[in-house]
Amino acid sequence: MNPIMQKSGLSVAGLLVAGGCIAGPAAAAHAAPTTIAPPGTTTTGSTARADKADKAERRLGVEYQAQPNFYYCGPAATRIALSAKGKALTQDQVAKMLGTTEAGTDSALDITRVLNELTGAGYETTEIPGPVAKPAEVDRLRADVRDALEAGRPVVANIKGTAVDTAGNPHSYEGGHYLTLVGYRDGGDLLRIADPAAPEGEYWMTLEKVANWIAERGYSA
Repeated sequence: MNPIMQKSGLSVAGLLVAGGCIAGPAAAAHAAPTTIAPPGTTTTGSTARADKADKAERRLGVEYQAQPNFYYCGPAATRIALSAKGKALTQDQVAKMLGTTEAGTDSALDITRVLNELTGAGYETTEIPGPVAKPAEVDRLRADVRDALEAGRPVVANIKGTAVDTAGNPHSYEGGHYLTLVGYRDGGDLLRIADPAAPEGEYWMTLEKVANWIAERGYSA
């Protein structure tokens, strides 16, 4: 089976053992969706350095919502991305378009299809097929994220496994998960993640860690 077609989700039994589309205590996963209004799009850089472009920062304004159950990571992450385009759909509406079930959302291809149907924004699906991202694939992810965010398009990534953010907090999704890349800084070496299952909502992670998190799966940019 093509790795990009792997489902992202967990059975209830698996959910009790390891992270899938949620993280942290099970009770937190079923809390009502919350809304956070991050700062709007900004671009900053050092005017005193010749490499100003390499230090650029971009962060899109999105409406964050937590996923309301263990299998809605795909709809929640897609809805976060759509909010940057002013699309105020419910997670249930997005889930119906994605074909999400309790087994999860089939593929990053479905995410791309729905994003394009609703925004006409030219999203494409890119796969990182190996177990570890190659240097060229890391560079491609950086370029894709920068180009997408500069065009006002958050990136939705299908990830699997455990990765640690810049604050030292681990995020574990052994059954697979979807999340949204909404910003970058240091020229794209650090990425801002809106994670519908994370208690803190958003966090920073290095580009290489995100690329390896996506390995064997794909992203929509």
